[in-house]
Amino acid sequence: MIDLELPLKKRSRQYRFFEMLPAILSYGMLILLVVLSLVSPLAAAIYLLLLIITMLVKAVGIAIHTVSGRNRLTMAQKVDWHARLTQLEDPAASYAHEKGTHSSSFGFEAHKENLRLITADPDMFPKPSSLYNAVIIAAYNEDYEVIEPTVQSVADSAFDNDKIVVVLAYEERGGASIEATVLSLQKKFAGTFKAFLVVKHPQDLPDEVVGKGGNITYAGHYLKSWVEDQGIAFKDVIITTLDSDNRPHAMYFDYVAYEYVVHEDRKHLSYQPIALFMNNIWDVPAPMRIIATGNSFWNIISAMRPHTLRNFASHSQPMDALVEMNFWSTRSIVEDGHQYWRSYFYFGGNYSVAPIYVPIYQDAVLSDTYRRTLKAQFIQLRRWAYGASDVPYVATRVLSRKRNVPLGSGIARLLRLVDSHVTLASISILVAIGGWVPLLINSQAAHDIAAHQLPDVVSRIQQVAMIGLFITVFLGLKMLPPRPERYKRRRTIWMILQWGLMPITAIVYGAASAFNAQTHLLLGKYLDKFDVTEKATHQSVARARAEKAAHAASKK
Repeated sequence: MIDLELPLKKRSRQYRFFEMLPAILSYGMLILLVVLSLVSPLAAAIYLLLLIITMLVKAVGIAIHTVSGRNRLTMAQKVDWHARLTQLEDPAASYAHEKGTHSSSFGFEAHKENLRLITADPDMFPKPSSLYNAVIIAAYNEDYEVIEPTVQSVADSAFDNDKIVVVLAYEERGGASIEATVLSLQKKFAGTFKAFLVVKHPQDLPDEVVGKGGNITYAGHYLKSWVEDQGIAFKDVIITTLDSDNRPHAMYFDYVAYEYVVHEDRKHLSYQPIALFMNNIWDVPAPMRIIATGNSFWNIISAMRPHTLRNFASHSQPMDALVEMNFWSTRSIVEDGHQYWRSYFYFGGNYSVAPIYVPIYQDAVLSDTYRRTLKAQFIQLRRWAYGASDVPYVATRVLSRKRNVPLGSGIARLLRLVDSHVTLASISILVAIGGWVPLLINSQAAHDIAAHQLPDVVSRIQQVAMIGLFITVFLGLKMLPPRPERYKRRRTIWMILQWGLMPITAIVYGAASAFNAQTHLLLGKYLDKFDVTEKATHQSVARARAEKAAHAASKK
């Protein structure tokens, strides 16, 4: 079997070089501006303008994808995917009924074409009635009120609950509280699904980092045994992984099953919904709202670019593929993004991610105090930025004589991977303050017309880029869930004014978290523990504050 594992201890020299590369390039972009400013302010001005113009061109594309992606998300949520999936059960009769009809609903013409193709060769396509959705929900020490809505959202989906298997995977290191929560949930949802399985992941297993990957992989093996005992074929099971605060759209499982049926190369696909961090968006502090909304839009944009789409957070993959690959990595704290590369190399490059244009709603970061919320947000973003650890994994396989993927497409993917991490770390800093660097560190720059005018030019370009921000603000307001009754209308005004913090959050959170993650890799100080993002609700925060106040009062 092909070696898919990440190294845990000693790395080769080549591997170490590529671990260091993202940080070298990210720091190098900042250092280069300083060096050019000292040597030639004109060269520094040209360098910075080229970077900013490149980002402006990208921003135009991002704005277009934001609008079109938001429209596609809206249209896809209006489709009755359960009805479309049901039509695949008898494609000949369904095609005879639909072929003369027309509709402007999302994907209707493609649906008719799918019916025609399945009718022509029905043996190539599984029957929807044979499929099961298995849902692995990963938990650590979250409260009952965090996990219960997730399980309930699965129960409330349009897919037949008798064809859904829920696996609640929880950590032994979570302690007695999560054990009690899991047993309460098992009691409440007994009989709701085909099965409700609870799986405790033992702590300190060998060959694992402390993280989600080990938990869901352990649960995956348990599920494998259960499926075998039930006599169900692995190819008839689609596995979706959810975090404890994820709430899939009611049509998500039908939509995934539909896409699974209509794709002949289904084993080589995974299915990626759009993660929207909107569950508690009204409750979190302003900086977290900006970051959550920005991340939500980035996920929408990514769905509009299937050739660059990667696994992120919750996603679905066929069980037969997962069993062959030994499920997920137990050595990475970013097992979701890393799963793309495991699959890509396992299938020799014949692997891609199919977008699912309905959301899985997730929580924005919220803890029981403002300070802990700010810290938790940074830790979450640093963990995501640690995806830079995939650079050496990809590079050493693509640039190897033993590579099993096409060289050209492999290098293209590697370059996009490196560019994404270097851009995340350096560009916001260069755009924000780069225009002043030549004037601040080189006294001769004041006499250079290009350097002297550079801050004004950068400011003008930033003003043009504000168009994209206005689009984000407008669409962000339209995406908000209904305002809770506990908040007055003026809360909506703050939802607009908060965007003035965007330059600060981009640097303090986006760039700083990326530099932190890349510096760990540069120095060989590896992040080998999954720092669980604290998950709180308005109710749990209010309870914690009340308990704190009561404790303080008792001391008086």
